[in-house]
Amino acid sequence: MYKIKVSTDSTSDIPKNLVQQLDIAVLPLTIYAEGKEYKDGVDLTPDEFYEILEKSEELPTTSQVSTARYTEFYERIWREGYTHLIHTSLNSKGSGTYQAAVLTRDMFFEEHPEAAGQLSIHIIDSETYSMVYGMAVVEGARLAKEGAAPEQVISTITEGVRSGRGMFVPMNLRFVRKSGRVSAAAAFVGDAMGLKPAITFENGASKVVSKFRGDKRAVQGLLDIVKKERKPGTPYCLVYGNNPEIYEKLKELCEEQLDQPPMLSYPVGNIISINTGPDMMAVIYRR
Repeated sequence: MYKIKVSTDSTSDIPKNLVQQLDIAVLPLTIYAEGKEYKDGVDLTPDEFYEILEKSEELPTTSQVSTARYTEFYERIWREGYTHLIHTSLNSKGSGTYQAAVLTRDMFFEEHPEAAGQLSIHIIDSETYSMVYGMAVVEGARLAKEGAAPEQVISTITEGVRSGRGMFVPMNLRFVRKSGRVSAAAAFVGDAMGLKPAITFENGASKVVSKFRGDKRAVQGLLDIVKKERKPGTPYCLVYGNNPEIYEKLKELCEEQLDQPPMLSYPVGNIISINTGPDMMAVIYRR
């Protein structure tokens, strides 16, 4: 019999109720802001972090899940008798978390050679962020809970992250300029002209897909991209920050123009908000 544990890191932004319901292990990254250290998703709610983010003179920084944390995690999974660990990590081009997971796995089996025939550890590089891979992890965890074979869980998550798409629109460019997601010159021009960029990730790198002038055009423009790219009949998620008016308008248009309501809506995660700013909107969907 298989005993499968599905795991990920906190940048997946999976809501806590789904984490608990599906028994997903979530390893937190660390955030450093205003001289303090926080465990992402543990020490701060998104609303609390948005306040810190708005007031911070320097952009908060983050650090990957450490090899020590991975070592502790792998050893616990082994002791608890799991036969398979399927771990999905945030984009390896944006963090060393994936590399740390792989390195620690190799060290773990060197230190515990007897575990090699008892536990299989499979690590997936999502090449993306937030619920773009969080949705795939949720789907894989559901299958694992229903008794699916490890190979089916792995292929489901892998296909989910490859077909997943996140389209993020920061409503002001202060944070994307600081984080480098949009160049300083482009951000300056965009602010002056009231432009809002639609940003996604391809092969692990950020890419500006389109630009919209004004809030109203940005909301409809984002939805037009989704309507063009999204696979019909598949679930999608809405992501919001500290601008409820923008979120409500996006939700209203999605319900009017798409074939089903969103699977869920959630506040943008702490680490993603460092790059987009808390005044943002996004849609997570399948291509």
